[in-house]
Amino acid sequence: MEGSDEEDSPEAPELPLEILVYMLGFLPTSDRKEASLVCRSWYIASLDLRFQKNVTFCFPASASSLELVRGLGRRSRCSLIISQLDGFSLSRSLLMEVGLCLGPKLDSLALPGSSVSEASLLALLPRLTSLRRLDLRGLDSLFMSGAFLSKEEHRRQVRSALSGLEELDLSNLRYLSDLTFNRLTGCTPRLRRLSLAGCHIAFEFDPYRGCPVGTVEVSSALLSLRNVRKLVTEQTATLVALDFSRTSITHESLRSIAQVKGLALEELCLQSCKELTDYSVAVLVKHQSSLQRLDLSGCTELTSRAVLAIAQGLNSLTHLSLSCDWRITETGLEDLVSVSSLKSLDLSECPLVGGTEMVNGLSRRTERTQLEKLHLRSCMYIRDEAVFSLTQLLGNTLRHLDLTSCANVTDLSVRAIASYLHGLVVLRLCDCKEVTDWGLLGMVETSACELDEEKEDQGPRFTRTFGNMGFFKPPRLPFQERPKMVTQDHLERFKQQSGASLLALRRLRELNLSACCKLTDSSITQTPVCQT
Repeated sequence: MEGSDEEDSPEAPELPLEILVYMLGFLPTSDRKEASLVCRSWYIASLDLRFQKNVTFCFPASASSLELVRGLGRRSRCSLIISQLDGFSLSRSLLMEVGLCLGPKLDSLALPGSSVSEASLLALLPRLTSLRRLDLRGLDSLFMSGAFLSKEEHRRQVRSALSGLEELDLSNLRYLSDLTFNRLTGCTPRLRRLSLAGCHIAFEFDPYRGCPVGTVEVSSALLSLRNVRKLVTEQTATLVALDFSRTSITHESLRSIAQVKGLALEELCLQSCKELTDYSVAVLVKHQSSLQRLDLSGCTELTSRAVLAIAQGLNSLTHLSLSCDWRITETGLEDLVSVSSLKSLDLSECPLVGGTEMVNGLSRRTERTQLEKLHLRSCMYIRDEAVFSLTQLLGNTLRHLDLTSCANVTDLSVRAIASYLHGLVVLRLCDCKEVTDWGLLGMVETSACELDEEKEDQGPRFTRTFGNMGFFKPPRLPFQERPKMVTQDHLERFKQQSGASLLALRRLRELNLSACCKLTDSSITQTPVCQT
């Protein structure tokens, strides 16, 4: 009877997909992710399009990509990154499908590593009526002939579609000329961001004739500073971000751009611009005091004078990168960290930075610091004392800390991080040779774990008539040093104590311990990332 009752009992009806989607809409993202693991129907409901915002699909050009693009037509908005496009029929068909299925729904389009024909792109662009970002990096085939957008009819169609374009990336284009640059930017009257990183720009200046920068005539086959400045002048009302990384921009050229009347940049990227000096930065800061993000990484001629100019002139600065500027010293960092709006500071591969002045600057501040990200990769002078002080001063705000290849960082720094940086999300300790299991576990190294020196191999012996007095003893190599082993008894005591271990970092999502040669499984398995 019991068996028959079980067989006759009706199963609970499944809720319609619309009801499940409605219910999941009340949950935050983390809880919705957990709910998707309950069963297949809940998983399908969690993938509803209303829960997916700012989604970018990245795929190569292939036959299967055609069906993918058709399926994306059901979405209200999306972005695409399509690689390996060429001039053959498959690529032309794919771009045609993008225009037909996603034309008014596409927010962003990038075509990296491609060789797109002019005809294919000219057939696509007029359909992208809602495009906000266009990435044409490295598409030399498009600009090689110089005939792109040469017809007025094509320019009118593209201008009508791209009138709302906000971001244009023209990086790494070897054949970008004045003609094609003017034609393309003439179709985008409301640009907010423009990238010309790695382009061959003629930063002309004739000191003998006394000609101002940008007035000397150059070949129309090259992109000149005159045309770039003309564009900046025409679009000062909307333009807030420029990228001249990896170009030969000089002091006079930078001043010419910075002095454009009405220009108020918020972001400027000048990575690996070798011609820039401290005076260039001083002039930039004087004329563009509204900068919020500034990237000067790889500008090897800069010194601490540039740091002082930035600290005194950019009161709204939030993100600053000075990585690989090896001439920068401690001077000026005290004033820099005192900028109340600063949220991210990158001093990676600045070998003369030791952290002392940063500690002094943070100590004398009366208001709460806003610093959330601190990159100190390969800063060889960073020691435990500086890390200990920085963790105490930044304990409430720091979320990202990079100490990769800081050779003098030891277990004391790890304990300080675990004790004070409870809000840390990303921690990188790669290649920190002195970090051991004891530091990760937050335990004090005990004498019981020390190796018996009498039993340890003492190296080669000498004869009775010529004793080993230490004159010829070679230095110990890192791989010869045996780590003091953590036993099971120590792990049991670790679980019972409330020491400063990495388990205290409950919010930690990324932990990089690569090349830490003194770590073993004993501590790795007890990290918060492994525990979750």
